[in-house]
Amino acid sequence: MAFALRQAGSVKDCCEVRTDIPERQRRVLQVVLWINVAMFLVEFISGILANSTALLADSVDMLGDAIVYGFSLYVVTRGTLWQARTALLKGSIMAAFGIGVLVEVVVKLLWGLVPSAGVMGGIGVLALAANGMCLAFLWRRRTDDINMRSAWVCSLNDVAGNTAVLIASAVVAITGSGWPDITVGLLIAAMFGTSAFSVIRSATRARERRRAGGHASVARVGSPPAASRQADGPRRSRWPGQRVTPPDRRTRP
Repeated sequence: MAFALRQAGSVKDCCEVRTDIPERQRRVLQVVLWINVAMFLVEFISGILANSTALLADSVDMLGDAIVYGFSLYVVTRGTLWQARTALLKGSIMAAFGIGVLVEVVVKLLWGLVPSAGVMGGIGVLALAANGMCLAFLWRRRTDDINMRSAWVCSLNDVAGNTAVLIASAVVAITGSGWPDITVGLLIAAMFGTSAFSVIRSATRARERRRAGGHASVARVGSPPAASRQADGPRRSRWPGQRVTPPDRRTRP
């Protein structure tokens, strides 16, 4: 887990939506995308049934990766404003799940619930194997460019998170306390919560810049330049019969 926290800059890069993906990379990212989607569902449902904060938080981390891969594959061709809106949606979804993790912690503390160490360990091993497969798929492409490098580092961080879940499950089994599960879950939630905040902020700024650019374009179209107005000659009178003297014939004081 310490490794994952040291990779804060890499986690931020993982959450960036990439463009111009070659076909050979697209096939790899499609496989990794569906592995993350499947493991999100498995970990999320298991986390609820086992009262495990760590599994819930790790499932949301999987969801964030899946959304990033999905956006990279299917959204980038739809225009800047559409990309900003969908990125804002992605950040909002992750933030909502993060709030859900915090609510789960509060409920656990109020009711004194202890997670099932067996379920945590079993699902943790499955998630570790899934992320190991992702690393294997991304290994050959990790040096292609920064896009694949960031995806590989993202999966490497996921492996670190899975390892932390397994350690927490072992400590829960030994001590019978739910605090190791809560601690690891909150650490993972803090990582993707920071990423969600960064995504929301960037998407909001991009949307505002896009709208400001659109308003500026409308203003330029609606208002002809002053030079062109002067070149058009004397202005026409607003009232019938009223004569407007050209600028060069006006009396100067």
